[in-house]
Amino acid sequence: MNRRSRYPLLSATIAILAVFVLSGCKTAPRNALPASGEVAGWKKTSDTRVFDARDLWQYIDGDSEQYIQAGVVSTSTADYKFQENLEAVVDVHTMRDVAGATRILEGGRSADAQPVHFGDSGFAYAQSISFRKGAYLVRIVAYQNSREAPQALQALARGVEAKL
Repeated sequence: MNRRSRYPLLSATIAILAVFVLSGCKTAPRNALPASGEVAGWKKTSDTRVFDARDLWQYIDGDSEQYIQAGVVSTSTADYKFQENLEAVVDVHTMRDVAGATRILEGGRSADAQPVHFGDSGFAYAQSISFRKGAYLVRIVAYQNSREAPQALQALARGVEAKL
């Protein structure tokens, strides 16, 4: 009797575990997006929506292919409001690896980008902040431009960063 036939249940269990561990499947971290009041002044105004790679086109129509090619696994998104006068959306893209997250972050960088100290690297613009922490790529975009937007977006970015 060989070893395989003596322990069929153990062999099957190890095979199943190996598939999960080695597949590299990642999901968005639990509660990656701050709840209302978790970040001072910010209120979450929508439920978190999650799109896996094959359904990302439903959210980022026309631009999803670059995320898929970079190895997106899933995208979590929610809407927020700051003190009733600034609205923003937060996207947390879970990528297969750091290289994919870096590729998207750097590919979207323009000349007016200002470096910010969130995660491993990031950039700020007048109405948005994008940063990478490990294999997670975060984009926070305000719908309006206001004097308070840069500081408010930074506070929200710190809240998201803490949950990754």
